Amino acid sequence: MIALVRSELYRVVTIRSSLFSLVVLGGLGLLIGWFNMDAWELLAGIGAFGLGVMQVAQHHQHRTAVLLHLARPRRLTVLAGQLVTTVLVAVGFAVLSGVSVLGRGEVTQFRDTLTVVPLMAVFGAANAAVLRRPTWVFLGWTGWFLFVEGLLGRLTAPLPFSAFLAAGAGDRQSLLVLACWTGLAVVGAVVAVRRDLTGD
Repeated sequence: MIALVRSELYRVVTIRSSLFSLVVLGGLGLLIGWFNMDAWELLAGIGAFGLGVMQVAQHHQHRTAVLLHLARPRRLTVLAGQLVTTVLVAVGFAVLSGVSVLGRGEVTQFRDTLTVVPLMAVFGAANAAVLRRPTWVFLGWTGWFLFVEGLLGRLTAPLPFSAFLAAGAGDRQSLLVLACWTGLAVVGAVVAVRRDLTGD
């Protein structure tokens, strides 16, 4: 699995679009964090989710999933390696983009956000393993966030993104809620990873 994580990390830094996204999001996070810590927390969560989705979905988008699973036939090991890589990339992104938050002395919010970023990254990666299309994941969850969590739930319902925001602000119960949503997504990914790849 170490070789798989190493190759996935290599892929992140050698694909120009991935590297460009990390640099732009990191720079934006530095700028936003200097002015508004809550906005940085939201960017860190959405960035971790997006990085998780792209880490897994790019294999299906670029048609390399078949080659990956031919080289590594144990699909659960591949999924675990992708989840570990997603966590490493998302935490690295959050740490680097949060330097300005630390510079303002907001250690507690920085720490709380770093606690929940790995869960959001795994949540995004697991969703991508189920749906396999990044556009579907992004459009579906954007609509969910705006209408279900934003308009109906007022960002207070025990739903994934609302739980992320509350847990990033220090609410431990919301951290447990997000962990449950992430666990459900991982269970779905474990089931979905065995699906046939030829139809993609």
